[in-house]
Amino acid sequence: MASTLPKTMRGQFLELYKKPYSLRHVPLPKPTTPHDILIKVDAASYCHTDFVLAEGQMPGLPKKFPHIGSHEFAGTVISHFDSPSSKASDFKEGDRVGVPGRAFHACGDCFECQGSNDPVAQDERGYSVHCIHAENNGLSRDGGFAEYAVVDARQLAPIPDALTAAETAPLMCAGITIYAALKRCKLQMGERVGIMGAGGGLGHLGLQYAVKMGYKALGIDASDGPLKLARSLETGARLVDARIEKAADVVQQLGVEDGKKTTGDMGLDAVIILPESQAAFDYGMALLKTHGKCVIVSFPEKGFHISARDVVFRDISIIGSLVGSNKMLREMLNFSAEHNIRAVAKSFSLSRLNDLVEDYHKGGGGKLVIDMALPE
Repeated sequence: MASTLPKTMRGQFLELYKKPYSLRHVPLPKPTTPHDILIKVDAASYCHTDFVLAEGQMPGLPKKFPHIGSHEFAGTVISHFDSPSSKASDFKEGDRVGVPGRAFHACGDCFECQGSNDPVAQDERGYSVHCIHAENNGLSRDGGFAEYAVVDARQLAPIPDALTAAETAPLMCAGITIYAALKRCKLQMGERVGIMGAGGGLGHLGLQYAVKMGYKALGIDASDGPLKLARSLETGARLVDARIEKAADVVQQLGVEDGKKTTGDMGLDAVIILPESQAAFDYGMALLKTHGKCVIVSFPEKGFHISARDVVFRDISIIGSLVGSNKMLREMLNFSAEHNIRAVAKSFSLSRLNDLVEDYHKGGGGKLVIDMALPE
C-alpha cells in the first residue's frame, strides 16, 4: 500500500496566532520510530483548546509555525515503520483507529510512565498519557487537520464497528475527558452529579454518559443554543437555566425530592466544571452537598477564585481532571457504542475549516467536525 501513496498531502495550517487557517500542500509525513504509524485521516474534530491555542493562550505552544491543529481525530492505518514495535504490529493496514492528542512518544522512563496509582490515568508500565516528556498531536506537534498524520501506536484505540470516523473523532478528546471526569467523581448508582456547561461539546456527552452510568444527572447552562441542544437529547436528565434559577432554590428542590431535611445534606454529590467563568464555578459549588466533590476540567487564563469556607467548613473536595488512560479510552469507546452515545455534531469539508471556526464562535453547542468524506 505504501508504494501507492501520494508524495504530498493537503493540510490546514495555522501560520500565526489570531490568524485564519491556510490550506496548502506539503510532503507526506513518514514514520520514524518503531511505534509510529501513518494513518489516513478520515475525520478530525475541533476543540475549545484549538481556539485557545490559536489565540496564543497556551505559552510555548505550538512549538513552531506553521502548525496543523486538532488533537481529536480518527483514521485508517496505512503503513508502519520498517521494523515496527509489538504495539504497532497490533494494528494492521486498513484498521480503523481513534487518535487522542496525548501522548505521542511517551518516554517510558519518567515517574508517570513507570507507574501511576491513579486508576483513571493508569496504563501498563512503560506508557502514560501524563508522560512529562511526551508530545501532543495538534498542540506541540501536527495533528489531524490534514489528509494524513503520523501517530504513536500506544495512543490508539480500535474503533467499534457501530461508530463511524466522524462519530469517533469528537470522543477522542471531548468524550474521554468528560468520561474520565465522571469516573473521578467516584459516585454510586443513583447519586447526583451536576454538569456545568451541559450543552457544550463535553457537557452534552457528559449528560448521556452520566445517565447511562446510572447517576441522577443535572445539566446546567446559561445560553439559549446549548440549552436547546441539551433538551433535544431527551436523556431524562434535569436541565437548569442558570440565568433564571438560583442555585439555592435548585438545592432546596433536590432536597425535597430526596426527602432531606438538613441543608447540608441537600444538593449534588459531585459537580463537573466545564465553563471557564467564575460565575459557573460559583454556581456549581453552591449546588454541592457538604462533603461533595468538585471536578474541574476547564483552565481559564486567570484561574478560579476558591472559597476557603467551602473547602474547610463544608469539606468540599476540589480536584482537576485532564484525560483518561488508553485503557479508559477503549472502555469509553465501547461504552459509547453499546449505549448509542453520540456527539451532536455539524460536519465540514477540510477546505472549510475557517467556516467551521466561524460557526464555533456562534456558540450553538455540540461539536464541529472536519469529515474527509464530504465533497469540497
